[in-house]
Amino acid sequence: MENHKKPFMMAPEAGQSISVVGDTYRVLVGGKDTAGAFATIDMLIPPGGGPGPHAHAAFEESFYVIDGEIEVKSEFGNYTATKGSFINIPRGGVVHGFTNKTGQTAHLLCTVVPAGLETFLEEIGQPVAAGQFLPVPHFDAATIRQLQAIAGKHGQHVYPPNYLG
Repeated sequence: MENHKKPFMMAPEAGQSISVVGDTYRVLVGGKDTAGAFATIDMLIPPGGGPGPHAHAAFEESFYVIDGEIEVKSEFGNYTATKGSFINIPRGGVVHGFTNKTGQTAHLLCTVVPAGLETFLEEIGQPVAAGQFLPVPHFDAATIRQLQAIAGKHGQHVYPPNYLG
């Protein structure tokens, strides 16, 4: 008989929800569950929300838009991703970010290969109840420097909010 791991299942509102820059991210499965192979994060992006410009050379990140709409910006241009859209940010450090420019919450499913993004989010975020949103924090120069230092520990680089225009 082969040595198989038990399947991993999670109830609809189970798992850790984290408020990061006003968005709410729920880690569905992380590196500790997948031996570092990948992480999957359920993302709720309120109107005006979304992560600013950032890059991560060591992992690939993909998004599937479950509901709503986001504007994705990268060094290679802008793209409006609507319900059913798929976005892939390849390894290598492409600077990218996205914003919900609509009046409705956007719902995304994000997968990173290998895992690691979730540990960054856990360090910079604040635990919240499932579906709870906190206000966007103020990002003065000192806060941005602190965020950049934490990001660096996790193999990421955070750029100023207007970096991609």
